[in-house]
Amino acid sequence: MAGPDYDSEIKQLQATMHTIEQVLDIDNMRTEIADLGEQVAAPDLWDDQANATRVTGRLSFLQGTVDRFKALGDRIEDLEALVELGREAGDDETLAEAEVELGRIQKAVDGLEVRTLLNGEYDAREALISIRSGAGGVDAADFAESLMRMYVRWAEQHDYGVEVFETSYAEEAGLKSATFAIHAPYAYGTLTSEAGTHRLVRISPFDNQGRRQTSFAAVEVVPVLEQTDEIEVPDEEIRVDVYRSGGPGGQSVNTTDSAVRLTHIPTGTVVSCQNEKSQLQNKASAMVVLKAKLLARKKAEEKAHLDGLRGDVQASWGDQMRNYVLNPYQVVKDLRTGYEVGNPTAVFDGDLDGFLEAGIRWRRGADKAEAN
Repeated sequence: MAGPDYDSEIKQLQATMHTIEQVLDIDNMRTEIADLGEQVAAPDLWDDQANATRVTGRLSFLQGTVDRFKALGDRIEDLEALVELGREAGDDETLAEAEVELGRIQKAVDGLEVRTLLNGEYDAREALISIRSGAGGVDAADFAESLMRMYVRWAEQHDYGVEVFETSYAEEAGLKSATFAIHAPYAYGTLTSEAGTHRLVRISPFDNQGRRQTSFAAVEVVPVLEQTDEIEVPDEEIRVDVYRSGGPGGQSVNTTDSAVRLTHIPTGTVVSCQNEKSQLQNKASAMVVLKAKLLARKKAEEKAHLDGLRGDVQASWGDQMRNYVLNPYQVVKDLRTGYEVGNPTAVFDGDLDGFLEAGIRWRRGADKAEAN
């Protein structure tokens, strides 16, 4: 069997890398990295923690993107040298090694190319994720907790910060709901395709007869607001309730009414925050979440469909976007993109990049089809 046309494949990779360099504006990124580096070196950086988090997060993201771009360019140059060496020596083993590396580089370049598709209005923002258990009883609550762990593990693998705003535990096991932020540039654009209903099929660990159980959980993804976003919420439109934080099984976490629940009366939007120590801090964090959700609602209504930014997901039969099947076979499959893997354990451990890249491409295709 004839091997690949290395000259043609390498030329195509170089052309794609040139396009990526222009679209991402790598030179401008390097300039911004130098500026952010000076800000990080300032002794008073952490006097303003919110700004410090933004600056360090932006620097980490840009540096990672530039490093990834440079490393891929170096690998393509090394591949050229490896092919030339194999040809000159007539070494089939070296050419076979080059073929394997070519496949790996093509996959890596495709992954970086996806980054150029994140050009939506809010794609560059950090992400606010809400998860709630749906149909399926205790299995659904356990599934919701597994999904939260999955996203947190994904963030940790990429060195992204995670801030938990609220976790409402179910009585027997798992979570009724949770809300948390992933602090990384382009987190919203990367994760927005995760919004929807997720479906789990497995032998229930909570069924003493060992029967197969189907359960559901809903995921909502909205962009974190910045100070330039205009979303005014009059005080008279908000009802504030305070209560004591609770842990798994109703266990008391504190003995003061520090947890805060905000209800936006006109829309019925409810958010809670219980993870800070003071009522004032929890109220401020809850307001951040509430404004993000109200902005998502506003933009969705302007676009005349509720799944534009946040989605209207019921977490039940008929509207699932991804299946996690653990029995009678093992597969995780996205029903919109067709992307699937046969290792659910790895997915639940945070191996989501393949699904996210496929989701970004799918979303861009859907946006183009809608525009036309």
